[in-house]
Amino acid sequence: LSVIKEHIEVVQMHFTTVDYVIFALLLVASAGIGLFYAFSGGRQRTTQFLMADRSMSCLPVSLSLLATFQSAVAILGAPSEVYTFGTEYWFLGCSYFLGLLIPAHVFIPVFYRLRLSSAYEYLELRFNKTVRICGTATFIFQMVIYMGVVLYAPALALNAVTGFDLWGAVLAMGLVCTLYTALGGLKAVMWTDVFQTVVMFAGQLAVIVVGTSQAGGIAEVWRKAINGSRISGLDLNPNPLERHTFWTLGVGGVFLMLALYGVNQAQVQRYLSSRTEKEAVMSCYVVFPCQQVVLCLGCLMGLVMFARYGEDSPLDKGYVTTNDQMVLYFVMDVFRDLPGLPGLFVACLFSGALSTISSAFNSLATVTMEDLIKPHFPNMTEGKATLLSKGLALGYGLVCLAMAYIASIMGSMLQAAFSIFGMVGGPLLGLFCLGMFFPWANPTGAVVGLVSGLVMAFWIGIGSFVMRMSVPTPAPALNATALPLFDNITTTVMTTTAKSTGVEALYSLSYMWYSAHNSATVVVVGLIVSLLTGPMKEKELTPGTVYPVLGTLLFFLPDRYREKLCCITPLAQKVNSYFHLFPLLFVFQYLCFQ
Repeated sequence: LSVIKEHIEVVQMHFTTVDYVIFALLLVASAGIGLFYAFSGGRQRTTQFLMADRSMSCLPVSLSLLATFQSAVAILGAPSEVYTFGTEYWFLGCSYFLGLLIPAHVFIPVFYRLRLSSAYEYLELRFNKTVRICGTATFIFQMVIYMGVVLYAPALALNAVTGFDLWGAVLAMGLVCTLYTALGGLKAVMWTDVFQTVVMFAGQLAVIVVGTSQAGGIAEVWRKAINGSRISGLDLNPNPLERHTFWTLGVGGVFLMLALYGVNQAQVQRYLSSRTEKEAVMSCYVVFPCQQVVLCLGCLMGLVMFARYGEDSPLDKGYVTTNDQMVLYFVMDVFRDLPGLPGLFVACLFSGALSTISSAFNSLATVTMEDLIKPHFPNMTEGKATLLSKGLALGYGLVCLAMAYIASIMGSMLQAAFSIFGMVGGPLLGLFCLGMFFPWANPTGAVVGLVSGLVMAFWIGIGSFVMRMSVPTPAPALNATALPLFDNITTTVMTTTAKSTGVEALYSLSYMWYSAHNSATVVVVGLIVSLLTGPMKEKELTPGTVYPVLGTLLFFLPDRYREKLCCITPLAQKVNSYFHLFPLLFVFQYLCFQ
C-alpha cells in the first residue's frame, strides 16, 4: 500500500494557479500579435499577407527559421534520447553546417531571383504544370501528417504527467494558432515565432539551471554521466543499419536538413519574405549557431535528467508510459516547490508547437492558393483571393485538429517527425535536385522519379512497421499503452539488425538515412527515364532554373560535349558573395560562378 501511495503521489503532479496564468499569457500574447498585424496597415487586404509583403529583416527571418522545425520535437525528444542512449545524438550538429550552407548558396539564389511565392512554382518553370501539382500534393500530405504529431504529442505528455485536460490543450493550441495565422498572415507568424523562440530558450534554461543546482553542480552532472556511460565517443561504424553513428547523423543528417531548410515551403517562404537576397542568405548563417545552442541545451537537459534519476528511470518505474513524457515528468519533479516555473516550461513547450503549426498553416494556404487555385481562376479579384487565403488557413487549422487523433498512434515524436520528413521530404528533395542540378532531366523523368521515391519510401516504412510488429516485445510497464508506430523502434531495430539480410535489411535502415536514400532514388530513376524518353535541350530550359554545378564539375570536357549534356547554362545573375567570411569556401564559390 505504501508503494502504491507513493506512486500515486509522484504521478499526480498538477499545475498551480500561477502556472495556469503563465500558460494562458502565452496564448493571449500569441493571439495578440496576430490580431495586431491583422488590423494594422493596409497590406492585409492583399494575398501578399501570405509573404509578409516581402519586407522582413534578417533577425525575425532567422529566428522564425529556427522555431519552425524546433518545436516540441526537440524540446521533448532530444533530452529523452540523450537520457536513454547518451550523447551520440549531438553529432547531428555536424550536419547543420552543410545543411544550411547549401540552401544559402544554392537554393536561395535560384528561388529568390525567380520571385516565387510557392517553391513548387519552380517545378512548373523547370518542368511543367503536372510536376508542380505532384510536388504540391506531396508537400500537403507531408505537412498535414506532421501537424498532427506536433499538436497532439505535447498535449498527450502534459495530460499524462499533470492531468491537464488533453483535448482542452489540443483545442486551445489549434484554435489560437489558427486565429492568428488566418488573420495576420506570415508577418504575424514570424513575429510570434520570435516571441515564442525567446520563451523556448527561457524555459529550457530554467530547467537546466535549477536541475543542475539540485544535482550538485555541473561537475557532478558530468561525473554521473561519465560513470553511467552516457558520454558517447565518435562512432565511425559505417553500417547504415545502425540507428545512430557519426555517419548516420553527420552525413545522413545533411540530407534531412536539406529537405527541411532547402526545399520545404515553410522555410522557402521565409527566405522569399526577406527584403533582399543578401538578408535571406544571412538568415541561414544566423540560424547555424542558434541551432547548435538549441541542440546543446537539449543534450544538456538529458544529462541533467540522468544525473537525477540514473538508470532508475521514471519509465521503468511506470510513472510515465513513453519516453516523450519523461522530460515533462522531470520538469514537474524539479519544479514541484517552485510555482510558476512548470508553467514557464509548458509555455516553452507549447511555444515550439505553436510556431511549427502556424508555419504549416501559412505554407499550406500559400501552396494551395498559388499552385491549385490561382492557375484555374486567373481572373479572381484580389479581395476574393485574400478572403479565400484566410479561409484556407482556417480550414487547415481544422484539419490539423482532426489529424491530432491519428497522431496518437505515432509514438516517439523525435523519430516520428524525422521519419515523416525522411519518407516524404526525401523524395521532394530529390525532385528539386533533379531539376536544379541535372539540366537534361525531363518532366516524364521527374514524375516517374518522384513516384518511385515515394513508393520506395513507403515500402521501407510499412515493411519496417510490419517487421517490428512481428517481433515479440516485453510486457509493458504499469499503465503502459500498446506499442505505437514509432515508439521503442530502437530496441526492435537492435534485435533485428544482426540477422537482417537482403530485403529485410532495408527495413532495418536507420531512419536518419531515409531522406538520403529516397532522394537518391528519385534522382537515379529520374535520370534514367529522362535519358530513355529524350533528355531536355538547353534551349528548352527556363533561364535561371538550373544551378551550374554540373558545368563546373565537367570543366575538362570540350565545349561541344558540355553543350550536348546541357551543362553550361548559367544562373540568371551572378550570386552575391558572402564567402569572404570563409576563406576556404571562397574558392568553391569562385569556381562555381566565374
